[in-house]
Amino acid sequence: MRLIVMGQQAFGKDVLAKLLETGTDEVVAVYCEPDKEGKPADPIKEFAVEKGLPLEQPANFDDQATLDKLASYNADLMVMAFVNVFVPEAARDTPTHGSICFHPSLLPLHRGPSAVNWPIILGSTKSGYSWFYPSDGLDEGDSLLQWECEIGPDDTVIDLYFKKIYPHAVDSVLTVVDLYRDGNPPRIVPDESEATYERRCNKNHARVDWHKPVAHVYNLIRGTNPAPGAWTTFNGDELGIFDSVRVPGDGISGRVREITDEGISVQAVGGRVLVKRVRPAGDAKMPASEWAASVGLKPGDTFGN
Repeated sequence: MRLIVMGQQAFGKDVLAKLLETGTDEVVAVYCEPDKEGKPADPIKEFAVEKGLPLEQPANFDDQATLDKLASYNADLMVMAFVNVFVPEAARDTPTHGSICFHPSLLPLHRGPSAVNWPIILGSTKSGYSWFYPSDGLDEGDSLLQWECEIGPDDTVIDLYFKKIYPHAVDSVLTVVDLYRDGNPPRIVPDESEATYERRCNKNHARVDWHKPVAHVYNLIRGTNPAPGAWTTFNGDELGIFDSVRVPGDGISGRVREITDEGISVQAVGGRVLVKRVRPAGDAKMPASEWAASVGLKPGDTFGN
């Protein structure tokens, strides 16, 4: 099959590499976002240039010349791997078999740009990914295939995405193309009554409220690790909270209960969080015990308001 690969960053690059690796199909063009001033070239762009593939970087698909260029590649399928640019129907339907798009959740759950963060933050025990037939709605459309995995009780974004979803999803692009090659790609119709949409998880969502149940606090910390990063305050200064574990213990929420070489034990409602790694404002990440010593933190001190 003649393929257009549209994507960005490491995932887009690795999907492209996987398709080239087999040599079964011909990648006729690579599409990615325009270069951003002052930032390094996108990995998928660098890889496409290295491989001598035709590269296109339109800012949008609003003009006929851009659509005509897309059509000139005479593609059978456009594989959309990690795409932030809106791709209208006229562009999506240009290849003979249209387009297929990747999303790191079990659609219709967690539509939106932070689909890996929110399942962890909300305490879900499973997630996965979908390859779906994109429409003009955000992450809407039937799915071609889905893959499910467990969210462990201590999984962070790194564990869920980079160790579970990412490697399996990259390999799955070969199955995606094979399903089209077979001539009758399946359609999994979403149950819209189960659909959820969450906005982009940002700093405003990542502030720790130590007066919440410990499960809520711990899920927020691991669901924002490494980005956007949970945070609290100490003596009015921001402190990023990263690697942590949940531990038992009672007391007044928000108070530091114990400081050891392993980290800082902070009380929430019904339990404690042992914070192992922090980032003071304007500084690099460091062991929590090292930061505690630098500011003279002691048991009984309070985090947050």
